[in-house]
Amino acid sequence: MPSETEPPRSGAAAPEALRDLLVEMNDLKRVRSAGRTGSIAERLFAQGWGLLTGGAAPDDVALDIAAVTLAATRLCDLDAAFLTAAGLSDEAASAVLVAGFDAVTGELDPDLRDRLRARLAPRPAGGRPGPLPGFVGALAQQPRAGVTCPSRARILLEPPENHAEHCLIVAVYGVCLSPFYRADPGTVFLAAMAHHFHNAAMPDAGFTGEMLLGDHLGPIMATTTAWALAELDAPLRAQVERARAVLPDDATAEGRAFHAADCIDRVLQIAQHLRGASTTMGMVLDEWELVHAGPVKGFHDRVLADMRIP
Repeated sequence: MPSETEPPRSGAAAPEALRDLLVEMNDLKRVRSAGRTGSIAERLFAQGWGLLTGGAAPDDVALDIAAVTLAATRLCDLDAAFLTAAGLSDEAASAVLVAGFDAVTGELDPDLRDRLRARLAPRPAGGRPGPLPGFVGALAQQPRAGVTCPSRARILLEPPENHAEHCLIVAVYGVCLSPFYRADPGTVFLAAMAHHFHNAAMPDAGFTGEMLLGDHLGPIMATTTAWALAELDAPLRAQVERARAVLPDDATAEGRAFHAADCIDRVLQIAQHLRGASTTMGMVLDEWELVHAGPVKGFHDRVLADMRIP
């Protein structure tokens, strides 16, 4: 539940140690696999809402989805469903997922890390997922606006992320950041999963569009948010409404964790486009070892040299 707390335990506004993890996790908005529709982040957004509408407690969903997301940060779609279908036992599949999780979570709060890691152990099957509300698919189809500013033309960077991807990554960022702010991770997760309800129906024209709407913005957002909330049954609807109460400001620990996660994701989304544009062939060959060590490395190098590539 939202809680009034003192500021973070240090003078810093955010934990720098988590930077590399959050940068790497952001790519789950862009990782896709054959036979699966949408990015990993988009599919985990739907999975999370299916668990919620199926009656799972928001706190449990937050930990389950965050744990799977963290494992996928390195393993991508080498998930439990694939590994068991390919013949691994539940225990062997769990060990692979834990290895992926451990590879990226060294800087997480130790207590949170232990709680999340335990979620990857083999467990009895839970309840059946519930029906997906219409807003889940609508947010997956709704592109985000790109970089907008009043009085300036927008900057569109292709391909755009969608609102489902953004909400999922912000939700998991919020769980990871919650110990730093002494926030309740379940509340932060649920607030983030629901913070763009209005965009299920409202096209995203960004900051520019919001300013041009002027006094109409608030009523339109209230109306379109209500449409999404109406798709949820009690008691989930009330839980979502309580969680969304932290969204307007940073007066609570949960509000701070959410707004930190939201800000980080918005900037990292643009940063990845710029990082790709500034990557050099020298970096790819020397630092990322595109032509990597192996029995034919020497031959590969001679081929590239004789062809004057790059």
